[in-house]
Amino acid sequence: MDIKVTTLDGASADSITLPDEIFGLEPRADILQRMVRWQLSKRQAGTHKTKTRGEIRMTSKKAYKQKGTGQARHGNKAAPQFRGGGKAFGPVVRSHEHDLPKKVRALALKHALSGKVQGEKLIVIAEASAAEPKTKALADRFKSLGLTNALIIGGAAIEDNFRLAARNIPGIDVLPVQGINVYDILRRDTLVLTRDAVEALTERFK
Repeated sequence: MDIKVTTLDGASADSITLPDEIFGLEPRADILQRMVRWQLSKRQAGTHKTKTRGEIRMTSKKAYKQKGTGQARHGNKAAPQFRGGGKAFGPVVRSHEHDLPKKVRALALKHALSGKVQGEKLIVIAEASAAEPKTKALADRFKSLGLTNALIIGGAAIEDNFRLAARNIPGIDVLPVQGINVYDILRRDTLVLTRDAVEALTERFK
C-alpha cells in the first residue's frame, strides 16, 4: 500500500510503499496481549520479599505453659499468627520472566504496526530533525500535525537537536528504530515513522 510522506511542518513531500506483509495484516489481540505481558514481565524487578518466621529476630522461648491456661498451644512468638511474627507463604525474590518464541515476538510487532495503519493512526514523515533544541518550537510543529499523544520512531540514531527538544513534551516518546516495541506502540495514540524507519523495518523483516 502507498502512504503519503509529510514533513514536520505539514507540507506534503511524496509517497512511500508500505509492505503488506508488515503493515497490511489483520491485527490479533491475543498475540498483542502475549507480547505486552512478556515485555512487562521481563522488566519486573522481582525483588519483593517478606521475612519468614525463621528470619524474624525474636525470642524462641515458649510464650506460656503448655497446659492449664485454656488457650491454644503455642511455641515462640515468631509464628505468623502473632503480631510481629514472620509471614507465611509471602513473596520471595524471583524472576517473573517467561519465554515467548522469537517468531511470535516478530509477528506481534507486525500486528501492532498493522493495527495503527488500520486505525489510520500511522504518519510517515520525511525526517525527524530540528534546527535548534527548542521545545516550544517543536511543540508548535507537533500541534500543527495534531500530535498530542504519539510515539516517534527515527532512524538508526536520533538527531541531537530533535531529541533534546522533544524530551520535555508530555505525551511524546522518541525512539530509534532499534528500540521499536509493541508496548510503546500500543500505549501511544499515534505512531510516527520516518522514511529511514520504514526502510529499516522493511529490511529487518525481509
